[in-house]
Amino acid sequence: MSRHPDDGEVVELDLAGFDHGDRRPPADRAEQYLLLNEGELDLEGRLLDASNVTLVGAIRTDTLAAECVYKPVAGERPLWDFPDGTLAGREISAHLVSEATGWRIVPPSVLRDGPYGPGMVQLWMNGDPGVDLAEFVRRDLPALRRMAVFDAVVNNADRKGGHIIPMADGHVYGVDHGICFSIEPKLRTLLWRWAGKPLPVAALAVLERLDEQLRGELGEQLHEHLTRREVRRTQQRVAELLRTQVHPQPSGEWPALPWPPF
Repeated sequence: MSRHPDDGEVVELDLAGFDHGDRRPPADRAEQYLLLNEGELDLEGRLLDASNVTLVGAIRTDTLAAECVYKPVAGERPLWDFPDGTLAGREISAHLVSEATGWRIVPPSVLRDGPYGPGMVQLWMNGDPGVDLAEFVRRDLPALRRMAVFDAVVNNADRKGGHIIPMADGHVYGVDHGICFSIEPKLRTLLWRWAGKPLPVAALAVLERLDEQLRGELGEQLHEHLTRREVRRTQQRVAELLRTQVHPQPSGEWPALPWPPF
């Protein structure tokens, strides 16, 4: 008999309490994906403020170990504007687009089986605890501007402050991309600082490559998780950004800001 992720006790998680023994963190991208695909999940708790079941724990092979997030399809909350059981695939699609841009906004993520069935497994990123997110998201930083472009491409309907993870080394990750890739304009974000401003030259170059990739291998990869219409609309959003060469502005037909914002 299969179990639902809500069965049993729900606890807070102290990530510092993991003992990985002699195992080491993955040293590069290849080892990260090896760990995510083949590692054994040792779940310790649930993020209680997440709207969908989000379980956190360790993932280990004989030699590698890290912390991870596991979002089982069985724990997805039905939404009126997204088909049931598709959020994990949208998370993976966002990761594929992120990798194609070279910006590595989305942490390494895979779709695999877990204790509660198929789901998205993603490396946990320990953000810089000294960063004030409310102040950080208002800054004019290249990393945040790249994220704003990325969100326009994937049509991110939920870029909250808590979904932005600034790292101690200056890199900025984005997480929680389950409600992306709608065929309708649904961009909701805290990153409107550059609305209506010209896109950076470097971003335009990335979008030109992305346009080609979406008509090739990347498009075929996305078709494994999204409908053909959703992939086509992604291509059209990229084409529109290249045509206008400016950051999008709120449409007025959809709330521009996520709620709650953090």
